[in-house]
Amino acid sequence: MDNNNDRKQVPLTPPEPPISNSGPFAPDASLEQQRLHQLSTARHSGLSGQSTLSDEQLTNLVKYNHISYLLYVLSIFTAGLLWIVPIIMNYARRREADNTWLATHFDWQIKTFWYSIIFVAAGIIIGLIGLGGLGIGVFSESSGMALGSVLLTIIGGGIFVFANFWHIYRIVRGWIALTDHRPVP
Repeated sequence: MDNNNDRKQVPLTPPEPPISNSGPFAPDASLEQQRLHQLSTARHSGLSGQSTLSDEQLTNLVKYNHISYLLYVLSIFTAGLLWIVPIIMNYARRREADNTWLATHFDWQIKTFWYSIIFVAAGIIIGLIGLGGLGIGVFSESSGMALGSVLLTIIGGGIFVFANFWHIYRIVRGWIALTDHRPVP
């Protein structure tokens, strides 16, 4: 007798759960359910979720953050001259957002500012030291010093370029999270 026909075939992967249209983001879900879901998400992400802000205050802070993100983007085209405006804005109103998901955006922008300043300054200083050494190497006809100075200038320029791309990445990532009404990590 052939016993192979009597055996049942067991699937190797567990069956997927059925897709339902229920949950906090279902087409017929109320706004209250969506808000409750956002509160629970905020609690699970480490925020207390206990905000004393009204909906109008929260909306105003979201708009305020959109403006500061925009100013950070515009600072790229003004050689960083607009950097000072959004950092002052963030320090001025960040306490209003305490215990809300918006607090992460204020902190994110402040950290982005300070780390960008440090990286840009380091890149410029290293690059200038390399350029100064290049001038000395050329005038003293020392090819070894000139080569080292060129390498130092390239390293400084690389740090400067990295800092600018990193700054853009942070602003874009934060702005996308703000648009989606999510905290940033």
